[in-house]
Amino acid sequence: MREEPTPLERLKRKLTIENLWLYIIASLINNGPTYAYDIKRRINDEFKIKPATITVYTVIYKLERENLLERMSDGTYRVTEKGMQAYRDAVNFIRSILDKLPG
Repeated sequence: MREEPTPLERLKRKLTIENLWLYIIASLINNGPTYAYDIKRRINDEFKIKPATITVYTVIYKLERENLLERMSDGTYRVTEKGMQAYRDAVNFIRSILDKLPG
């Protein structure tokens, strides 16, 4: 029988894998446009997160459909202005929550 994840393990999953879009956009902001297959490596190198390959591709394609990422003519992906705004809004939201937590 599998043990239930601890509260901290659940939090880590929610803040990483379940919000992978933040790390994809952050990586593109930090390092510039790249190919989809390089994004997984970058996320692992920068943030020490190891998502499944299919998860990374699924999130990238969803971000593209939502116009948060743009696939360029050379096949690389870059963040759109809408993506930059969504990222800034998310980071500001996270900061506002942290400001309210004692510690």
